[in-house]
Amino acid sequence: MTRILTRALLVAAVLGSTVMAGCASSDGKMETTAHQPAAAHKPAASQPAATDQQTAGEAVDDAVVTAKVKAKLVDDEVTKAYQISVETFKGTVQLSGSVDSEEARSRATELARDVGGVKDVKNSLQVRN
Repeated sequence: MTRILTRALLVAAVLGSTVMAGCASSDGKMETTAHQPAAAHKPAASQPAATDQQTAGEAVDDAVVTAKVKAKLVDDEVTKAYQISVETFKGTVQLSGSVDSEEARSRATELARDVGGVKDVKNSLQVRN
């Protein structure tokens, strides 16, 4: 029961903070208002889309992936005892932190790859000596 509640709270916290961050982000653009001239209402077609920025939908998708990966790591007997940081950007999961064994390092990668929505896993976990 405690494990389920912990997992639910983790997912809710990640989703809530990501949704709030996505809503607060304006990508440096101001909303169109009635006081702006008609030309301001047209989208700027000549500007290329930035590849280092996410839409709100992508940010939410990444937050879901992050929460699922974290939940799998916590539930797993090999990786649960470690402080593993998980970040996701456009489907690529970044694992960082320290673990005590190569088994824990490779198991973390395996668990992350098994999560739906994961395109790639970059494992920067360090094995402590």
